[in-house]
Parts: sequence; structure tokens; C-alpha cells
Amino acid sequence: MNGYSEECLKTFLKEQKKLFDEPVAETLEEAEAFLEDCMAVVVDSIEEVREYFEEEGVDVDGMEPDELSEASEVFALPDGKYLIVEG
Repeated sequence: MNGYSEECLKTFLKEQKKLFDEPVAETLEEAEAFLEDCMAVVVDSIEEVREYFEEEGVDVDGMEPDELSEASEVFALPDGKYLIVEG
């Protein structure tokens, strides 16, 4: 596990159903491979989540930080960072 922290992978495994109808990974290794394949990113703050979406062309004008953090693609991590997974 080089690219994503163990806590990041565990969070994704636990909460993946908020983005996908069926589990896409069942182990830490599968989670890491999946996140690498879809080029998921970890950012340091909700402001960086906003910047990421803006760079991707997503209209986030007027969205409150709580709304951004509740987006199905956004996973809040225990260390205060955010994982963004584009399904």
C-alpha cells in the first residue's frame, strides 16, 4: 500500500456504497487497485475539494462546505482530509 493510507482505504471500503450500488472492492489491496485505476485523489481540506471540482468543470458555485462534503464522490477521512473518487 504505497499511494493511499490504510485509513483512507478502510474508509473507502466501509463507505463505497454511497457511490456504487455494489461493492467494487472487498480487501485493502482491491481498494487500493481500484482507487489507483480511477485516479482517486486525496486533498487536505474542503476548500481543495471545491478547487478540484472547479478544475474538473463541475458547477459548485453556491454550494456550502457541508454540501460538498456530502457529495457521493467525496469521502471524509479520519485525519481531516478528503478522498475524491469519480465513479
